[in-house]
Amino acid sequence: MQPIQRGRRYLLITPARDEAEFLQQTIDAVARQTVAPAKWVIVDDGSTDGTAQIAERAAQRHRWIEVVRMKDRGRRAVGPGVIEAFYAGYAAVNADDFDYICKFDADVEIPQGYFEGLMVRMEANPRIGTCSGKPYFRTAGGRLVSEACGDEMSVGMTKFYRPECFRQIGGFVRMVMWDGIDCHRCRMLGWIACSWDDPKLRFVHLRPMGSSQRGMLTGRMRHGGGQYFMGTGLAYMTASALFRMTRPPVVLGGAAMWWGYVRSMLKRAPRYDDSGFRSFLRRFQWNSLLHGKAEATKRLNAFGECRRLGGTG
Repeated sequence: MQPIQRGRRYLLITPARDEAEFLQQTIDAVARQTVAPAKWVIVDDGSTDGTAQIAERAAQRHRWIEVVRMKDRGRRAVGPGVIEAFYAGYAAVNADDFDYICKFDADVEIPQGYFEGLMVRMEANPRIGTCSGKPYFRTAGGRLVSEACGDEMSVGMTKFYRPECFRQIGGFVRMVMWDGIDCHRCRMLGWIACSWDDPKLRFVHLRPMGSSQRGMLTGRMRHGGGQYFMGTGLAYMTASALFRMTRPPVVLGGAAMWWGYVRSMLKRAPRYDDSGFRSFLRRFQWNSLLHGKAEATKRLNAFGECRRLGGTG
């Protein structure tokens, strides 16, 4: 492991509740990184298993690990609870002391040069505000399968940020879909949000995306409800759900997402209280349906560059 170079001081903040099954694998993967974190704050969010003990042992072995402990709220609160725990860790440090900050999950296994690879790419393009590699999950037979996350998003398991960008977007919303709202807000402000399916940046998500302590379908329904909250339109949600029907669990996963959205719509559930953001999101989604998401993102990023340079677009 190389010493931390000037300009490469990165901070990891890990919300962890009942992650004893996976946390040690995650710790081992971070300990093998080619560039060590300047600080890693592991927030024990009221775990009832051995999570806190695993984190404390790791802190004794690695001087750059610090453990913050929160009271048990009595349940896992996906979305708001995760972000509350993240901010408990964020409050324990001074973010200005670091060149990058990362919300980093306790159930991922990253390759050895993962964080160095992200920093190299961000150094090459100062407009990248947030980025990540791509998540894969292992099937029962051991095969790695992509979670098929779009190139225009940094994924929620390892959101790597420039602190300046993180501050400008107002940080994470303390609701489900915090990990979608943040990337769209980045583009609203002229930053680039992205991820790369480079073999050197692929990581294993030990708990597949969209799963839940109550099961995969519950997690997918929750995601659909989160899309409604964020402001996603019905046409785009339907197209997204049809695509997700091709991914495991085939058909049922996408159908559960669509029903989660429609159920929230029928209930007239609350939506993200920023009409400007919702209008921006709808325009992007319609352009994605008409021209493809890659082209829509390319045009939006080009407009952001033009605006940054003082042009008219």
